[in-house]
Amino acid sequence: MRGSFDEVVDRVRDWLTDDGPVPDVVIETSGSSGTPKRVRLTRTALLASVGASAARLGASGPWVLALPPTYVAGLQVVARSLVAGHRPTLLERDGWPDGEGWFVSLVPTQLTRMLESPDDLAALRRAHTVLLGGGPIGAALRERAAGAGVSVVATYGSAETAGGCVYDGMPLDGVALAIGVDGRIRIAGPTLFTEYDGQPDLTRDVLVDGWFRTSDAGRLDHDGRLVVIGRVDDVIVSGGLNVPGPAVAERLRAHAGVEEAEVLGVPDAEWGNRVVAFVVPAPAMVSRLVAGAPHSSTTAELRDWVAAAHPRAWAPRQWVVLDAIPLLPNGKPDRQALRALAARDETGNEGAAS
Repeated sequence: MRGSFDEVVDRVRDWLTDDGPVPDVVIETSGSSGTPKRVRLTRTALLASVGASAARLGASGPWVLALPPTYVAGLQVVARSLVAGHRPTLLERDGWPDGEGWFVSLVPTQLTRMLESPDDLAALRRAHTVLLGGGPIGAALRERAAGAGVSVVATYGSAETAGGCVYDGMPLDGVALAIGVDGRIRIAGPTLFTEYDGQPDLTRDVLVDGWFRTSDAGRLDHDGRLVVIGRVDDVIVSGGLNVPGPAVAERLRAHAGVEEAEVLGVPDAEWGNRVVAFVVPAPAMVSRLVAGAPHSSTTAELRDWVAAAHPRAWAPRQWVVLDAIPLLPNGKPDRQALRALAARDETGNEGAAS
């Protein structure tokens, strides 16, 4: 789905309403951890997702597009709005709608920044629902949004599931969840993709007996609510220990002096992988947190903050201070760019955890 916004909307409308058979739509994954995959989705799968989403939200209506329509989250915004009888609004061009009761889909970084903008915040308060997905969603961000009067529903899904198929931990109608013996989240139901374009071996590896084997680890609570632990490859093996990067990042985001944070593993000759924190400090901390200061009082404070909730060995060994987290076009953190930044800034390596 490439072209101008209006061209994409018109093509999606024709694809959804054509009376005859239509070809699959091909959506690329973000490629945040490697080469993007081309995911084939049927119209039936996309419409099943649109219908299940509206049923869970208890309403449908106009949508605001704040994500590229070339990715599944953006395509879903266009499709949901058209199915509800409304042409979507392009935020970048047209701004926020004046009325109330509309919908928007965001990624966590977008919501974090919009909560800091009085104009954006005023608009989000008028939305019926803000769907939030595309990455780890910390409890602190949910609490901030709720406290500001913004109605947020956390979603989990991927291009392979036609977008979000789990809302606030519970699967949409028709979607089945399971956890494999390897700890991977498995998903079944009418929203699944048909294949990876040109990659039959990979398709057979992840589509097994009607179930999609995701790349994410998770668990199901006693009430069947999904808890996403993080990507399987987000577990950093450092010095023989398994460190879940998303859990460390979420803890850092809860610190009053941190606006944004990501945590990744970077190859290290001594540790195998070292735990690296990429931090956007809050204004009050900017002058205190200096990149490359190995044992500054502030990095020590942040390490202690992590250690107060998790094993001390999980505390990052390297700190990269940024003005903003680099993002992919779909709003997700650019993990490859972050690792490149860490490799260029190895002076921040703090050595063994204390």
